[in-house]
Amino acid sequence: MLKKTFLVTAFVIVSIIALLYGVSPDWFANTFLGIADLDLNFAHILRAVMCLYLALGLFWLYSAFNDKLRNVAILTTILFSGGLVIGRLMSFVVDGLPAPLLILYAVMELALVPVAYWLYTLPE
Repeated sequence: MLKKTFLVTAFVIVSIIALLYGVSPDWFANTFLGIADLDLNFAHILRAVMCLYLALGLFWLYSAFNDKLRNVAILTTILFSGGLVIGRLMSFVVDGLPAPLLILYAVMELALVPVAYWLYTLPE
């Protein structure tokens, strides 16, 4: 039950974040990043990221109700969050601190990795 709940929760959270990024990239960039005039190329990237997040989130939701895929899905949450947090930490060192929302994302992603790993190691 813990694994199922975790995957459904991961789906909900990543879907909200994805929709914030991609439904209106101009609004997101202005509201959360302080970017008043978003370049077309960055809007394109944000919409692509939205769909990548939604695709993974839908896989996690499907896997929450599929015993055979549940551990694979939890493993992908580790890889997803771990990859994002490593990239963010690299950027913190190289580029400096970004907008507060992006720091919050890094904290959430960092916290998710050990929790997901613990769940991954639990028996079915």
